[in-house]
Amino acid sequence: MIKHLLRAGPVAVLLTGAASAADLPRRAAPPVFTQVPVFSWTGFYAGVNAGYGFDAGSGTSGSTTVTTTAASGLIANGGAPGVATFSNSRNNDGFSGGGQIGYNYQFTPGSGVVVGVEADAQYLGFGSNRNTATFTGTPNADVTFVNPNGLSNLDYFGTVRGRLGYAFDRTLVYGTGGFAYGGGGGSSFGLPNSTSDNFRTGWAAGGGIEYALPTDSFLNFFRSSAVTLKVEGLYVSLDRNSTNGVFAYSNSTGAVYNVSGTSYATTTGYTARRSDEFAVVRAGLNYKFGTY
Repeated sequence: MIKHLLRAGPVAVLLTGAASAADLPRRAAPPVFTQVPVFSWTGFYAGVNAGYGFDAGSGTSGSTTVTTTAASGLIANGGAPGVATFSNSRNNDGFSGGGQIGYNYQFTPGSGVVVGVEADAQYLGFGSNRNTATFTGTPNADVTFVNPNGLSNLDYFGTVRGRLGYAFDRTLVYGTGGFAYGGGGGSSFGLPNSTSDNFRTGWAAGGGIEYALPTDSFLNFFRSSAVTLKVEGLYVSLDRNSTNGVFAYSNSTGAVYNVSGTSYATTTGYTARRSDEFAVVRAGLNYKFGTY
């Protein structure tokens, strides 16, 4: 009997130890930490925009009048001297729309300073009725009157600008400025089919705010990268060469009539102002290439 107890003792001790070990807490593997990617504005982007342009100039308004003489050739035979009246309004307002491309570099991901460069090209619907003239008298049918001030239509403009801003994660507030160009108008400069003063250059400055949509946003239909939405305002000033002062030309011979020709006309309200100044407010959408 004693032998059986002695033999059972070690077995009982082992069983008791095993049961106690089972009650001890197990050492589990540490959880896997997945780092949430930090958004960065660095990368190339391209997009589209649309908005509206407003006149921002402080130049001449009112009208220019040209009073012709009976022997000037501007009026029909036997007609009395007439007066041509031109509006001096720049009429710089209308729809603006186009596209842009650019590159940003962010010094510190998350929140921090962002620098970049952007180029854009825009359609403009400015000044379609600037060259309308009213004439009292009996004009020669061969003569076309044009505004001697050379006030032109603007059919397009574009810019190449630097950008400097600060990002608050996915929100970027920035200022911008640089080179601007534009043109359009043709015969509004005084001569038919003339392009001698059609293209001009200047500068643009402004600012805006841009927001990058998260990749899981229902508005971010690309998913693979960031779609950004922006609202931007630009002031644009375009200078041109001095006006040639032509107020009429012959359709058959091409002969021109200039405001300096005192032998056939007298002029009041004439100005050689040669700049277009306007502000554009627009909204845009960009696709940002690359990843975080």
